[in-house]
Amino acid sequence: MRLGIALPLDFDTEPTNDVFSKGASLAETHGFDSVWFFDSLGRKRLSFDPLIGASVAAAATRHIEVGIGILQIPIRNPYELANRVLTAHLICEGRLTLGVGSGSTRIDFEAVGKNFNERMSLLRDGLEIMKKLWRGEEVNGIDLCPASVTLGGPSIVIGSWAGPKWINSAAGNYDGWIASAYFSGFDTLKNGIKQYKEAGGKRAIVTNISLAFDSRSEPLQDSDNSFHLMCEPEIASERLEKLKNIGFDDAIVVYRGSDPIDLKKIRSLVGK
Repeated sequence: MRLGIALPLDFDTEPTNDVFSKGASLAETHGFDSVWFFDSLGRKRLSFDPLIGASVAAAATRHIEVGIGILQIPIRNPYELANRVLTAHLICEGRLTLGVGSGSTRIDFEAVGKNFNERMSLLRDGLEIMKKLWRGEEVNGIDLCPASVTLGGPSIVIGSWAGPKWINSAAGNYDGWIASAYFSGFDTLKNGIKQYKEAGGKRAIVTNISLAFDSRSEPLQDSDNSFHLMCEPEIASERLEKLKNIGFDDAIVVYRGSDPIDLKKIRSLVGK
């Protein structure tokens, strides 16, 4: 199983101007397979532009994968967003993995004047426009003229809950599926990956896995609302092995501990 980590490495510390470059470089040095950026807006907490973060991380590293999970297509203009993605794709030199989704938080839509109830159609229509523009096609008189090295756009993976519509679409039309561990217990993840694989899906990723070694260890119940690694390292390794055994290829952790982050210890949870 591949192991990735969310940036910034510490969400509770006041950020500095090297928060992404330093974090990505440290993750690469410690052998992580990927670094990831989240997307939110207006949720009464500090948040960052994921495409800018990904570009900075890529410029500071040489080979690590740079992912965004999940970019909310419906709260943005698809033409402008398609152009920004092409720019990030160029800077990332082919290492960008773009996780996209409909969004699930109403306040993000209210912040930009978008209709939350139309998010599914906005995602579908926005993706179609963006993919055409990335292929060099003209859409409603707009042609982004993508550079040859960015033609076709980045690898796209669909982020969704364990429902049939978008999981099947991820399996049949895109490069992978991203499940969130934040509101999904092990049973839910197991059901989702089963459906995804039966539909012919390939790469499967679990993101937003909270991790803290300074937390009190408790048995992981299949009925838990969130799959997490708030436990001792040995138990965390066992939990990640469970994800691997049911078919997930990547686990993306988010450090939530109060102790200074220990990247070496986190990386050792999954063998190379």
